[in-house]
Amino acid sequence: MQDQEASADQRTLTGREASDVNDPQLDPGDIAALFDRARLRVARELRGLTQVQLAREVGSVTAASISQFENGHTKPATSTLRRLAVALRVPPSFFAAPARPPAQGQVNGFFRSLRSTSPRDRQQALAYVHLARELTLELEKYVALPDLNLPRIPINEQQPLQSADIEQAAAQIRDHWNVPRGPVQDVVRLMEINGVVVVRFRVSIEKVDAFCVDFPDRPIVALGSDKGLRDRSRFDAAHELGHLVLHGLTGKIGDKVTESQAHEFAAAFLMPANDIKTELPEHLDWPALLRLKAKWQVSLAALLVRAKTLGVMSEHTYAQAWKALSVRGWRKVEPGPLGNPEVPVLLQRALELMETTGVSFADFINRSGLPELDVRALLSRDISERPRVEF
Repeated sequence: MQDQEASADQRTLTGREASDVNDPQLDPGDIAALFDRARLRVARELRGLTQVQLAREVGSVTAASISQFENGHTKPATSTLRRLAVALRVPPSFFAAPARPPAQGQVNGFFRSLRSTSPRDRQQALAYVHLARELTLELEKYVALPDLNLPRIPINEQQPLQSADIEQAAAQIRDHWNVPRGPVQDVVRLMEINGVVVVRFRVSIEKVDAFCVDFPDRPIVALGSDKGLRDRSRFDAAHELGHLVLHGLTGKIGDKVTESQAHEFAAAFLMPANDIKTELPEHLDWPALLRLKAKWQVSLAALLVRAKTLGVMSEHTYAQAWKALSVRGWRKVEPGPLGNPEVPVLLQRALELMETTGVSFADFINRSGLPELDVRALLSRDISERPRVEF
């Protein structure tokens, strides 16, 4: 299962579905009548703007008016919608309510630390994930994505999760997904095969690490694009998987215990105790640890923590190892780089499959009303698509 390619199977459209898909573009009056206040807020947060800043950009409305638009108290006039679209760099049709249930109001993401990320940065990152959900649901009009196959581990608040419970949960997921013993070949691909959408958000949002949003229809994991470290990115992906499996919609956002549990899950998922325990060195052996890093595709730091957690390495040896990491500067840049991070492919391949049915990317953008440049960023498509010089 693990080395399968994430696929999206073409769906056969009924006559009515095909008619819906090919609806002509809405005229400005229709857009104003179908105005969706949630879309305005997503567009504003996508650009990292406050209501005051957006009002200044538009020039003919007040922040109070924008607040009323977003609260649903009033709707903008057609002329105001045009100016909002220009200021927010979205097509006017983006503001029209889609013909599907909206996302739950104020769906939050599992961010590593609420104190280290500003509310505006979190809002912008969440807006990109909301856009990824919209993109996914639009693509599902044309192709069938893999069904969501994500077991959830119920949490009893009266009996907090213990380390043994988390180890067992990670083992259950590997077993449910038919992951063979040993290293996980590709964490991102494995998640995509099982219906979890993974994106790398290419926006300059400082201090926003990987995070996930557990939308009921399609959970989305957002990985940063600026690390360039395969080992760290794999651990990030497994960490977010831990949130989806253990915490879902009920977990506490930014809670230290919640984050610690997701870290434990990632370690157990990537380095199962029964498989790695006998390979971990009892004493500090950097060549051996580097070989394990290459085999298991995890960082030296993760291996050291795992060795201590499993009782292979003593507290004293573990402390000495971390001192050595600091002295050598390896806490920032480790030796033995593993190459580029794993790449999400599900949405890109779904789009390519859609194009084989005769619906071009331009057609898709026009029909969906989604902002093209942002969609290209989510799909990792070259924004300019300039012809490449070849020799």
